[in-house]
Amino acid sequence: MPSMWSLIATLLTYLQFAGAQIDYSQHVNPFWGTVGPIPNYTFGGGAVFVGAAVPFGVVKLTMDTFVKNTSIAALQGGYTPNGLITGFSMMHESGTGGCSKYGVISQMPLTSIEAPVNLLDNRTYWQERVGEDEASVGYFKTKLESGVTIELSATHHAGFYQYDFPAEEKKHVLVDVSHYLPNVVGGYCTQTYREGEISTSEDKKSYRGHGTYAGGFNEGAPYTVYFCGEFESAPDETETFSGRNQFPGFNSMNPEPLPWPSFASENMTTPQGSRVGAVFTWAGNTTTVRSKVGISFISEEKACRFKDEEITSWDIRATVDAAVEQWNRDVFSKIRVDTGADANKDHLAMLYSSLYFMHLIPSDRTGENPLWESEEPYWDDFYTLWDTFRNTVSLSHLIQPEAHESQIRSLIDVWRHQGYMPDGRSGNDNGMVQGGSNSDNVLADAYVKGLRGAINWSEGYAAMVKNAEVPTNGSNKEGRGAGADWLQYGYVSQAMPRSISRTVEYSLNDFALSQVARGEKPEDADKYLRRSAGWQLLWDATTPSVNTTPAFTGFLTPRDRNGTFNQTAYNPATCGACSWPSLTYEGTPFEYSFTIPHDMQSLIEAMGGRDRFEERLDYIFVPYTSQADLGPNGAGINTIMNIGNEPDFATPYLYNYLNKQWKSVKQSRAQSRQYFRNTPTGMPGNSDAGALNSWLIWQMLGLYPIATTPVYLLSSPWFSEINMTINGNATLRITAQGLGEDSYFVQGVRVNGRPWGRNWVEHGHVMKEGGEIEFVLGSEPVVWETGGVPPSPGHVVL
Repeated sequence: MPSMWSLIATLLTYLQFAGAQIDYSQHVNPFWGTVGPIPNYTFGGGAVFVGAAVPFGVVKLTMDTFVKNTSIAALQGGYTPNGLITGFSMMHESGTGGCSKYGVISQMPLTSIEAPVNLLDNRTYWQERVGEDEASVGYFKTKLESGVTIELSATHHAGFYQYDFPAEEKKHVLVDVSHYLPNVVGGYCTQTYREGEISTSEDKKSYRGHGTYAGGFNEGAPYTVYFCGEFESAPDETETFSGRNQFPGFNSMNPEPLPWPSFASENMTTPQGSRVGAVFTWAGNTTTVRSKVGISFISEEKACRFKDEEITSWDIRATVDAAVEQWNRDVFSKIRVDTGADANKDHLAMLYSSLYFMHLIPSDRTGENPLWESEEPYWDDFYTLWDTFRNTVSLSHLIQPEAHESQIRSLIDVWRHQGYMPDGRSGNDNGMVQGGSNSDNVLADAYVKGLRGAINWSEGYAAMVKNAEVPTNGSNKEGRGAGADWLQYGYVSQAMPRSISRTVEYSLNDFALSQVARGEKPEDADKYLRRSAGWQLLWDATTPSVNTTPAFTGFLTPRDRNGTFNQTAYNPATCGACSWPSLTYEGTPFEYSFTIPHDMQSLIEAMGGRDRFEERLDYIFVPYTSQADLGPNGAGINTIMNIGNEPDFATPYLYNYLNKQWKSVKQSRAQSRQYFRNTPTGMPGNSDAGALNSWLIWQMLGLYPIATTPVYLLSSPWFSEINMTINGNATLRITAQGLGEDSYFVQGVRVNGRPWGRNWVEHGHVMKEGGEIEFVLGSEPVVWETGGVPPSPGHVVL
C-alpha cells in the first residue's frame, strides 16, 4: 500500500506534467519596468532588455537606441521607449545600471543610402518609431518612420530578422561591424571598437566576419565576436565599405564630422582597425527580407553552424514557438499557480515576468570559451554577483539546479585559469567589484545547502581563500581591492573608498569562508568566523543620528587606520553620491547598519536590544525620512528603506528575529504593493540582472532566504496554492488558507503536516526532497510564533 506522501508525490508529478502544457508565457509583460519616473524615459526604471531571447541565451536581439537628452539617458539594455533607433544588434545585458556593454553585431534596414546618409554616421540614418512596439516571449516587433516593419526572434546563438519594406521604396540592409552601444556621458568605461572584418559570398546571400570590442561597464579587455549571416533571397547588389576609426568610435558621440566610407563591389582588404561593413540592396518587387545570423566566440565556421542548426526554417513563427516552448518547459513551469479566469492577472504577470527577467543573464557560453580549453562549463555576463548573491542564486539553486551547479563550476574554473573568481564578468573578462568578493557568498550558499554534484569543492574553497588572503591592491577588477586594510586592521579604513560597505561585505565574505571551511578545512573555520565580526570594529556606540525623531545612537562609522573614529560632519543617513568614491555603495550607512545577516544577535545587541532595534527598524519605513539623493537608484522612494537597492533586500524581514513576523509581513507586503506594479513604470529601479525580480518572487512565495545560510524566513504567500519543482524532480507545495486582498497576516503554519511554531525553516526541512508549507492567513496581525528566533550562526563577541 503506497504511503500518503508517495501518493501526493505522484499527484504532484502529474500536475507538473500538466503544468508544462500551460502557456505561462502569455502572462509575461516584456515592457514591465521600461519607464522610470520621467515619462517615456528609461532613466530610473528597470533598464530591462526588451527583445528576443531564450533562457540564459548568448543572443539577446533587440534595437539599439540613442537619446538626445543624455542627462536622463539609460541605454544599457539597448531598448528605450522613445529613443532613436541606430540598429538591431545581437548582444545585450538586462536590467543593469552604469555604463553600457555590447550592442554588437547589428543590422539596420534603410530605404535610402544616398547622401546625406553617411553609413559611418548613424546620426544621418537613425529612425524614430511609429505606432506601438510589440513584444512577447521570444518575439519583438517595431515600425520605423521610413515605413519598414521589423520583427525579431532568437535562439541560443542565433537571431532571426524579418523586414517588411514599403513596396515603392528601395530595400537596403546595413551591416556595420563597428556598431555598439554608447556610454552617453563618456568617461573611463566607454566602449571602443578595435578592428573587424567582413566578407560576402559569391551569390551575395551570405556574409561572415568578426568584430573586436573593448571597455564597457566592467572596463573589459578586448573580446572578439565572429558572425555568419544569410538572407533568404539574394540581393541585387552587395557592397562592402570601410572607413577611418575614430575614438571614441561611436559616431553619434563624436563632435567632429566623420569621413565618408570607401565602397567596393568585391571584398576588399582594409587597414587594420578600420571600420568595416556591408550594404545589401534589393531593387525588385521583393518587399519582405528575411535574415538569420549566428554568432560565436570561437570562429566564423561555428557561427555558421549555429545559424544553420538552430534556425532551420524561414518562418519566424517557428523560431518564436520554439522559444516559447523552451521558456515554458525550462523556466515558467518550475513555479505553477492557478492561471484560471479568477486569478489575479497582475500577480500572474509580475510572477512570470520576474521569472523571465531573472533568466536572461548570466549567459551560458559552454563550449564558447576562447581563452582556455577546459572540460568545465563556461558562463559569462555575471553582471554582477553583488546584485544576485542576496536572493537570485538561492532561487536558482532550487528551480535551476543544473544551471546553478554549472555556474559555480564556471566561477571556479575562471579562478583556475585567471587567478580570481569574478564578482562581475562580461565580454570574457572580470570586473567590476562594487564591494566584497561575492563569489564567496555564492559558493557558501550552495555548500551549506548540500550542493555537491560535479563541483570540486576543495578547489572552490581554495578560490575563496585566494579572495580572502591575496588583496588586489586597490583594484575594482576582482578579489578584495581593500583587502590589505582588512588583513591588517580587521576593518577597512576610511583611507579606502567604500570603507563602510566594504567592511560589512568582507565580514559576510569571511563568514562564507567559515561555512565552507567546516567541511573542507575545519582548522580554518574559527579564524574566518572571528574575522567575520570585523563589522563590529566600525561600530561606534556614540555616533548619533542626525535630524531624526526619535534620535538613535550607535552606527557603523568611518575609522582611521590609527583606530580613531571620525564623526566630523558625519551623518549616517547620507552618503554623498553613494557610489564608487563614497563611504558606502548604493545605500547609506544607516541602511548598511542593518545588513549583518550572519549575526543578527550581535547587531540587535549593538543597537540597544530588542526594543530599540525594533524602534529603529520601524523608523526606516516612515515616509519622508530619507536624507540621501541616490539619483536613479532611489527615484520615487522617500524612506530610508530603499527596496530598489540590494543592500535593503532582507531588511523588511528582520522583524522575524524579534518573533514579530507579522511586522515583516506588513512591511514587505507594503513595499511590494507600493513599488511593484504591472506597468512600464512599475519597477523601483534597475532590475540588476533580475535581482529585483527575484526579491519579488520570494515575496510572492511567502519566503525569504538568508544568504550563506540554510535558513529561509517565513513571510506570507500571494497565491492560494503554489507548486514548485525543486532540485530537479522534487515538489515544494505552498498553500495559503484564508488568503484575501486584506487577509494576509499569518495565523499559523504547518510544515509537512505538523504544527510549526518557528517563523523560519531550514533547507533540509522542505527544500531538499520537497514537502509542504501550509499557511493559515487572516486580516488581523497576531504573534503566532512559539519557537526560537532565526539563528545567528556567525555570532561572535569581540
